[in-house]
Amino acid sequence: MNTRFLLLVFFLLVFSRQEAYSQFGFSHEVGLITGPVVFYSDFGQRNDFETNAGNVGYGVGLIHYINFSYRADCNCYTRDRYFNDHFKIRTEIDYHKTNLEHFGRWVEPDQTSLFADQLRAMSGSSTVIEVGSQLEYFPLSIRDFAAGAYKIAPFVSFGVHWVTYDTEVSSSLGPLNSPISTPDKYFNAFQQDPASTWAVVGSVGIRYKLSPLSDLMLDSRWHYYFSDWVDGLNPSFENNGTTPVPENKANEWIYWLNVGYIYYIN
Repeated sequence: MNTRFLLLVFFLLVFSRQEAYSQFGFSHEVGLITGPVVFYSDFGQRNDFETNAGNVGYGVGLIHYINFSYRADCNCYTRDRYFNDHFKIRTEIDYHKTNLEHFGRWVEPDQTSLFADQLRAMSGSSTVIEVGSQLEYFPLSIRDFAAGAYKIAPFVSFGVHWVTYDTEVSSSLGPLNSPISTPDKYFNAFQQDPASTWAVVGSVGIRYKLSPLSDLMLDSRWHYYFSDWVDGLNPSFENNGTTPVPENKANEWIYWLNVGYIYYIN
């Protein structure tokens, strides 16, 4: 249900923007992105390489651009203004899923406590769909890149996404909220139901010119969520009522390295 709803929102955004901007003659680009997602969450040890390497998922996205540098109605360039030649508006819908486990020093083989056994037995997953827009800035001329003056065009971007997520958290020792299965700090600190939030998105990337009407893209991105429930866990004294959790210092966020193919539809 959420997927169909977000697809509808995405296509409404794209087509409404396309219709609005087409009145001014601006051109359009569409593309597909995919790549690994590193999920920074309440699973595992903070700032631990094994945790970061272990909690990796995969994502795909559909993207659409408004290109202000070129007019589709006359097959000509727009007026030579700085904004038109250095900015694009990007709208996208993304899907990514990550399976999550506890890694780090507290689950090493030499840890033999009940706490360590409980952590080893816990697992989860987070399925995330995002819809939103970003403003992309190209320090080099978009016109010159489109004309083939150079093969590589770097860019940076910033934007906001609306996010819906569906989480699952379980233990092989039994139902959660049991003294046998659940560490004290995770009592009443897990969520199994779908929910939504917002995210800020920033990226640094490059485009490589394949042909006059197509580019390859490499994009390095960060999404910071305005919720601490996106992984299904939120250990805190407010939730468990007995155990302070000073190590839980931030909401969830992801790092997404993706490659993409962009086609100019004019």
